[in-house]
Amino acid sequence: MKNNTKLELIPDWAKLPESVTLGYTHGVATDSKDRVFVFNMSEHAIAIFDQDGEFLTSWGQAFAEGAHGMHLQQEDDGQEYVYLTDIARNLVAKYTLDGEEILTIGVPPVSGLYPTSEHYKPTDIDVAPNGDIYVVDGYGQYAIHRYDSKGNWLQCWGGKADTKHIFYEPHGIYIDTRPTEPLLYVADRRHQRFVSYRLDGTFVQDYHGDFLLPCDLVAFGDDGFIIPDLNGRITVTDGSFQNAVHTGENPLIWEDSRWPNIPPSEWTKDRFNSPHALCVTRDNHVLVVEWVLNGRITKWKIT
Repeated sequence: MKNNTKLELIPDWAKLPESVTLGYTHGVATDSKDRVFVFNMSEHAIAIFDQDGEFLTSWGQAFAEGAHGMHLQQEDDGQEYVYLTDIARNLVAKYTLDGEEILTIGVPPVSGLYPTSEHYKPTDIDVAPNGDIYVVDGYGQYAIHRYDSKGNWLQCWGGKADTKHIFYEPHGIYIDTRPTEPLLYVADRRHQRFVSYRLDGTFVQDYHGDFLLPCDLVAFGDDGFIIPDLNGRITVTDGSFQNAVHTGENPLIWEDSRWPNIPPSEWTKDRFNSPHALCVTRDNHVLVVEWVLNGRITKWKIT
């Protein structure tokens, strides 16, 4: 079936006061009040905006050096939480939306896999409907770890030495709850593919398509996905990762020796430099954050 998705840029959406400077923008999510949470490498690691792009507040200075993956969700207690990964401090953590620490999980207790904490570089995190926490070690040993809701380690799979599930920079993970049985998808970035698993780690399928360096994925529509691709574009696909439509494509920008830190004066408003993460809002928009020195946040209308 033909993919007719179109995205239209809303210019100059994010508005920062002069006193606030962001770093590499790595994660983005919205809460039930339609506030936008941007996870970035700065003293304002969790920067919060209203739906019109006005800066509200920030917290999370401890994540200034290692901010990377983020997941936000409402849980059974009716409260919303953010789950964060830190590639500098080698940990993952759970916080309330106003910055109260609830849980911190350090290096997984897997014998032989992590000789030192520096071998563990968690890049993304998601939470299953039953509360189990899934973490992908995308810059370390290329393993996926599963914990219960209290942070007790349960299992792992993948890894550089696992020939059945060999990854090459498994950068992002996403739990798709649309099917009757939820599936966990892995963005295996350097292999330019996606891989799906049951939540117990059972392999289901791998998918190849028109990808360059896919960082992550998010559900889009009834069964499709929308994908931030580090090499200058975002992509909408069907449920089999086919029929790709690209938006904001900036061909060969990564071949510029300055990439990703090309000066903002040379940016094209409706072209990407290095999309790292995105989210789909309740009012039918897409927010994209990019891996650039002082961050970049854009909003797009789905038409």
